[in-house]
Amino acid sequence: MTRTQSNIIEGSLSKPGKKGLTRLLAALRYSLRGLAAAWRFEAAFRLEVVLAACCLPLAFWLAQSHVELLLLLLSMFAVIIAELVNSAIEAVVDRTGSELHELSGRAKDIGSAVVLMTLVQFLIVWIVIGVQRLG
Repeated sequence: MTRTQSNIIEGSLSKPGKKGLTRLLAALRYSLRGLAAAWRFEAAFRLEVVLAACCLPLAFWLAQSHVELLLLLLSMFAVIIAELVNSAIEAVVDRTGSELHELSGRAKDIGSAVVLMTLVQFLIVWIVIGVQRLG
């Protein structure tokens, strides 16, 4: 039995290549490249990052507890995460071809819906906590 067959049987098949700290550093480098690409090519991502930067100090002022602060910050980061996922979906769909296809359109629309839902979540959290603070 080969090593690969043994690993498959044991359920421990891992990618060949970098291991340990080297792998973690490479993953960090890839992630930073992804963030840089999103910043460079995605206007919506830039807008949401600027919105988050503006909301950050407001979150610390609005929050009256650690839980409220977490809700405010996590709802903010959820929008950015959703935008990154949406951008990745769009890039993959665009990579496959420029012709119109129902499934390509559906994938892009669903990705966009994910962003919309996180924006709605963001607004609900911020309005509820803002009204409680100011009301």
